[in-house]
Amino acid sequence: MMRFLILMLVSVAGWCSAAAAVEVKYWDRLPLAVPLTVGQERILMLDEDVRVGLPSAITSKLRVQSVGGTVYLRASEALPPTRLQLQSVKSGDIILIDIEALEGNESLEAVKIVAQTQAPDEETAKDAAPAATPVPVVLTRYAAQNLYAPLRTVAPLPGVRRVPLDESSGFSTLLPTEHVSIKGLAAWRLGDYWVTAVKIVNRGSAKVKLDPRHLQATLYAATFQHEYLGHAGTPEDTTVAYLVTRGGDLRHALLLPPPAPEAADHES
Repeated sequence: MMRFLILMLVSVAGWCSAAAAVEVKYWDRLPLAVPLTVGQERILMLDEDVRVGLPSAITSKLRVQSVGGTVYLRASEALPPTRLQLQSVKSGDIILIDIEALEGNESLEAVKIVAQTQAPDEETAKDAAPAATPVPVVLTRYAAQNLYAPLRTVAPLPGVRRVPLDESSGFSTLLPTEHVSIKGLAAWRLGDYWVTAVKIVNRGSAKVKLDPRHLQATLYAATFQHEYLGHAGTPEDTTVAYLVTRGGDLRHALLLPPPAPEAADHES
């Protein structure tokens, strides 16, 4: 009796192991062969929800259900080799599988489909842009979006925070040789970098060519919204500059001291 119980337990354990077996197939742009047995359901497991596309000629012969990233296939009669498309609901990516249904008693295990990560070839990798955008570029873009783009379109930037600006009249020493007024608009910080947006207004009758090399400050990067300022009173007499500093804000990067209070520009 004991021997019979041991044999029965071994048999049950073996059946459970077979039932839980899963065949893993890797999608790497080549169609995957998934044979079926007529009258038996075969399960395909994926990492995301998919739609199943199949030829109209076999719709009445193949039952297809797709639920939560699992596809159930059951053929009611023999089917010739046929290609199906599994399309990701989220990304639209497609996986191709080739099915064929044959008569028989063979039980087929579930199939786990894993998408292979495609390594770029040498030419593609050579021409590819760097994976990480430099922080000064990211900060400048973020500042420009905050000033000019609708708020709903501003891309979030993790870790960035807006920092207060002190009395900004001292920024006029940024371009001491030009007849312009300069006023701080806003500033943001990300890690060890600051970006300060300043408004520059031409107060003279001549155009002003804007050159980052003329800015009297220790800057990590500088970007002007426009290349020049039109003479005072024209629509082109105003622009914005985005000035990136590292290790401190713009005031600490100025090379010239701010003017005395009575000489400050009180333009609002």
